[in-house]
Amino acid sequence: MTGAKRKKKNVLWSKMHTPHWEDFKQWCRKRLPILEWAPHYNLKENLLPDTVSGIMLAVQQVTQGLAFAILSSVHPVFGLYGSLFPAIIYAMFGMGHHVATGTFALTSLISANAVERLVPLSVQNLTTQSNTSVLGLSDFEMQRIGVAAAVSFLGGVIQVAMFVLQLGSATFLLTEPVISAMTTGAATHVVTSQVKYLLGMKIPYISGPLTFFYIYAYVFENIKSVRLEALLLSLLSITVLVLVKELNEQFKRKIKVVLPVDLVLIIASSFACYCTSMEKTYGLEVVGHIPKGIPPPRAPPMHVLSAVITEAFGVALVGYVASLALAQGSAKKFKYSVDDNQELLAHGLSNVIPSFFFCIPSAAAMGRTAVLYSTRAKTQVACLISCIFVLLVIYAIGPLLYWLPMCVLASIIVVGLKGMLIQFRDLKKYWNVDKIDWGIWVSTYVFTICFAANVGLLFGVVCTIAIMIARFPRAKTLSIKNIKEMEFKVKTEVDGCEQNTLLSPLSNGNCSEEASQPCQNEKCSLILDCSGLTFFDYSGVSMLVEVYMDCKNQSVDVSLAHCTASLIKAMKYHGNLDSEKPIFFESVSAAISNIHSNKNLSKLSDHSEV
Repeated sequence: MTGAKRKKKNVLWSKMHTPHWEDFKQWCRKRLPILEWAPHYNLKENLLPDTVSGIMLAVQQVTQGLAFAILSSVHPVFGLYGSLFPAIIYAMFGMGHHVATGTFALTSLISANAVERLVPLSVQNLTTQSNTSVLGLSDFEMQRIGVAAAVSFLGGVIQVAMFVLQLGSATFLLTEPVISAMTTGAATHVVTSQVKYLLGMKIPYISGPLTFFYIYAYVFENIKSVRLEALLLSLLSITVLVLVKELNEQFKRKIKVVLPVDLVLIIASSFACYCTSMEKTYGLEVVGHIPKGIPPPRAPPMHVLSAVITEAFGVALVGYVASLALAQGSAKKFKYSVDDNQELLAHGLSNVIPSFFFCIPSAAAMGRTAVLYSTRAKTQVACLISCIFVLLVIYAIGPLLYWLPMCVLASIIVVGLKGMLIQFRDLKKYWNVDKIDWGIWVSTYVFTICFAANVGLLFGVVCTIAIMIARFPRAKTLSIKNIKEMEFKVKTEVDGCEQNTLLSPLSNGNCSEEASQPCQNEKCSLILDCSGLTFFDYSGVSMLVEVYMDCKNQSVDVSLAHCTASLIKAMKYHGNLDSEKPIFFESVSAAISNIHSNKNLSKLSDHSEV
């Protein structure tokens, strides 16, 4: 009896603990996506394109790291660290296959506000000039990176807290016009911050509201102090970069490897500056000394956290919004899914952990994602390979960048922002689809220009909520009791294959799609009753067009019934709809009749439940 009880106890014990271990493994795979794709990595097919992409990405990471560190008011070497550690963390926790995390212009601008406010240049004259034990840098430089690291740490903590609270689902308030306007306005700020290097001018640090206008007012007042040599070199660099990148884009299908024009320009300009002593002869500003190696980790100064709360929230929100937009765009382009909450965790840890290694705030950047697209990267292995080359720069090549002219570095940054700046072209489509979205775009951009990226983002979200509340009384609501009156069941029989389709109006404000596998060897049809769509915006039209295109790719005919004239006009403008077949009908019965006549069905029974 004792043995039987012991055996029964062991069975119960195993039943209690086995599910828990399986649940833990499933949780690990969910929270560490690298455990999902790494074991199935195809070396033969993916290693070569990932290696090429990693090399090209490393060039972007190094140049942007140096420039965005200066933009963040810290020593350039800390930008190299910010291009290394966040990329490694995101590769383990992130879900975007073509998202390269590193230094980011918008978060650098926000953290610069805290750095200049807490450790201004005037402090440099008051501090001792003795070098610290960290890379031989001065106390002033270490105080500045301490503030930037504190902003990164607190911003990451906020993102992790948002992950714990599952706030990723709140991203539906971040509509495409709001994100587009905010990123365009922030890119305009970054270009403005690089004007002093492009023109070779000495411009004092200016912060606060209307900074954009004060900077250009200062430039025009002191236009005589522009260095002609820096201006000509900037114009030459921008021209070469734009032309070569356009040619790379034009012939990307014919050439296997694109020309790394950024790397070529860096090497050529640095060599020319060294040989001609441009720094002394013409007074050109150069990057300067880049120390070798990585210092041991150190915790950010916790006593300044309370003073950087505003900047930390800005870094957390702006960095996450911009990064999530790139991840979702990548997922949509390459047909995989991205979890909004998991991205919060990935970017949060990419800010918290690197802050112990003297890193400035990080996020994904459109320029780096474009590089991964153009070089046909397959997985996050490309980002890990780029980290190897960034390490090579940190330990060996870094000191050779001493002679890199700042005007050339600024030119690379400005051209890299082209993807954000050309979003001005979106205004035309917003005007044609939904003029309210056009108004939100313009007002969000103006607020971003006049104040800051986080203020513009907050204004755009508030406008979106206000528009939703204002439109809500116009929406048609369906009573659960009478919903069957709005339903149709269409039963079709073709070659012994039977399919039932439920047709009902789309709900206002959102669109949910339940996809089912169509019957084999049958031409399927889908009818959407749009009588419940009393209003729509650009995102809603995009969703409808996306559903239409996905169904079309799967050989499913889509018909839309009860569409308003404005919805028909917006959909025709937005997407390449099939012009040969009619897709808009006055009623559901008309759409069914069209399907019946086109397919020449032998029998179509229409059954309604009331």
